[in-house]
This record gives sequence, C-alpha cells and structure tokens, in this order.
Amino acid sequence: MSPPRLKLTEIFLSIQGEADSVGWPTVFVRLTGCPLRCQYCDTAYAFHGGEWHSLDQILDKVASFGARHVCVTGGEPLAQKSCLELMQRLCDAGYHVSLETSGAMDIGGVDPRVTRVVDVKTPASGELERNRYENLDRMRVDEQVKFVICSREDFEWSRDLVKQQSLHERCTVLFSPSYRQVEPRDLAQWILDERLPVRLQVQLHKYLWGDAPGR
Repeated sequence: MSPPRLKLTEIFLSIQGEADSVGWPTVFVRLTGCPLRCQYCDTAYAFHGGEWHSLDQILDKVASFGARHVCVTGGEPLAQKSCLELMQRLCDAGYHVSLETSGAMDIGGVDPRVTRVVDVKTPASGELERNRYENLDRMRVDEQVKFVICSREDFEWSRDLVKQQSLHERCTVLFSPSYRQVEPRDLAQWILDERLPVRLQVQLHKYLWGDAPGR
C-alpha cells in the first residue's frame, strides 16, 4: 500500500489573523479542493491545481519554519481523507494545531488535540443548505464557531441561531464582517445593541496585507 498523500496548494508562514490564536506566527497548510462555492470566498485559487505531497514531506516543510502553531485550512481540508492523519501527526510532533473547516463535513473524526474552527454558512453565503448542524453538538469550550456576516439579514439569522442553539454556552462564537460587504463598526454596533454573547472578529491579515494571496 502506498503511503498517504495530500494535494496541497501552499504551505507558508504568516500571522494568524483569526480565531483564538490570532496574532501568533503560524504555519498555514492549505489543502486543495472545496465542494462549496461561498460568494465571499477569498481562496478560490485553492479550488483546483495543487501538487501531491507525502505526509513526511509536509511535516518536514512545516518544521523548516520553526513556528509552534499550525493551521490546516483550504479549500475544505476535510474533503481529503488523509487530512485526519496529517493533523494527528502534527499533534504528535508537539504543534498547536487548528483546523479551519466549512462545517459541511463531519468533524467527528478530528483528533481531540486539534482546535476546530467551524464556519457556519449564513444565507448570503449561498451555501446555507450545506450546514451540518450536528457538528455544533460536538463543539468544545476551547473551540470556535464562526459566522461570516454579509448583511443585516445575515446578522439576524445568525443571532437567532446562536440563541436557539445556546451556542455561546458550548464554545466561543465569532461574528466576522464579510470583507468589503459589512463595515466592522456596523457589526460591532449591532452586537452591542442586541447584547449578544459573541466575539467580534476582524481579519487581521486583511489589515496587514489586504487581498494578497498566501497571507
């Protein structure tokens, strides 16, 4: 049997711009391919192409950057089966590992040492029907669910889901303004007006590097 491989778009070192590890130097392992087509996606270049790498090659490349934090992302990383083994091996190597996933895939098989950041698709994303709401029942207190807010209607839909599911009692809830669609100041005010137990998240990397790919 041949060793497991993964199709990668890129591996790079940057500053984590989102979630609880924001601000840390982080190695990003971006896997190729995604079954979703969210209208606000800023990594469409990862839908196709990429090159095959063995897990050993990936771990060697990650080690070359000398960082302690690793984020496995995409595309949709869980669309590739060997992603689970990659994350396990990264954890075994002593890294702080996070996973950015669309929430359209089952997260139950992810190594419990990995911090999962699950993106709940809002109506304006265009992929509302792809949400697997059973994933929300699997979230831990050290993990995060993220709502990318594209409009006031998105905000109200997300607000209602947070309340109905009591999501804030299970994990950290992130509300992030869709870049150039909702002003961060407006979203901040909506959160304050509604007294929502959620955290405003802006994409730090966008403020540092704008739309530059690989950041």
